[in-house]
Amino acid sequence: MTSLRKLGSSDLEVFPLALGGNVFGWTADQEQSFAVLDAYTAAGGNFVDSADSYSAWVEGNQGGESETIIGKWIKARGNRSDVVIATKVSQHPDYQGLSAANIKAAADASLRRLGTDHIDLYYTHFDQPEVPVEEIIGALDELVRAGKVRHIAASNISAERLQESLDFSDREGLARYVALQPHYNLVSRDTYEGGLENVAERSGLAAVPYYALASGFLTGKYRPGTTVDSARAQGAVRHLETERGQRVLTALDEVARAHDAEVATVALAWLAAQPTVTAPIASARTVEQLPALLGVAELRLTEEELGKLTRASA
Repeated sequence: MTSLRKLGSSDLEVFPLALGGNVFGWTADQEQSFAVLDAYTAAGGNFVDSADSYSAWVEGNQGGESETIIGKWIKARGNRSDVVIATKVSQHPDYQGLSAANIKAAADASLRRLGTDHIDLYYTHFDQPEVPVEEIIGALDELVRAGKVRHIAASNISAERLQESLDFSDREGLARYVALQPHYNLVSRDTYEGGLENVAERSGLAAVPYYALASGFLTGKYRPGTTVDSARAQGAVRHLETERGQRVLTALDEVARAHDAEVATVALAWLAAQPTVTAPIASARTVEQLPALLGVAELRLTEEELGKLTRASA
C-alpha cells in the first residue's frame, strides 16, 4: 500500500499523485471521468484537484463542469470522507477575481456543485495584486471558521505576495496557506525554483505542481515526425523545438529503460523527489493513461538518475 504524504502543515494526508480534474467535462465525459476516478481511487489515490472555472473555455460550457462531475461521482460512490478535494476561486466567468464578496459567493457555488458541505483545500487560482492580501486572507479565514473550507492554498502568485500573505496570517492569527500550486516540471523550472520555492521551503508549504507533464510533452509521445491527436498538442510540441526539450527526452528515455518504466512515470518521479514537492498533478482522459501516472507512487530514482535529469533540464 502506497504511503500517503502529509500536506505541508495541514492535517491532510494525500496520495503522491494528485488527479487533475481539468479534463472532466472537457475531453472526458461523465462516464469516462467516473471510470478514471474509480480506477484512481482503487489504486489508493485520494487527492482530486479541480477549479470552479473548469472547463469554461469549451464551447457550450459555463464553468463548473468538472466540479459537477466530481460531485455526482462522490454522491454515487458515497466516499466523500475518503477523498481530499481541492478546488480554486477567481476564474469562473460568473465569479471573477478575489474580492471578499466574490471569494465567499464562489465558495458557496463550488460547494453546491460538489454536493458537499466542505472543501478540503481551497486555492486562490490567480492572484489579483490590486486586492490587498488583508481582504483575501480575511475572506478565506471566514470560510475556514464557518467550516466550509478546511485549509487554504495559493496558485499563480509571486513570491512577494505569497510572503506578504503568510506574514499577515501569522501576525493576525488567521488561516494560513498550507500549499502552493506552481507551474513546475522538467522543462519549466524557473517558474518555481528560486523565489517561490524559497518561500515554500522557509514556510513549510507543500508544493503541488501543475503542468507536471508539460501538457503531455513529458509522456514521451511527442517525437519528431509524429502527430498526436490531443487538445493540448500545440502546447506540448513547442518543447520539441528546443535543445533542452531534446536533452530532457534523451535523459528520460535512458532512465525509463533502466527501470522498465514509462517516460511519464520518470518525469513525475523527478518532480516528486524535489524539495517541497508533495504531489504533482496529472490528469488522465482514459483509464489506460492512468498506470503511467500512478507509477510515481512506487518509482524511486537514484541520486545519479535525479542528477542526470536535473542537468539535462538546466
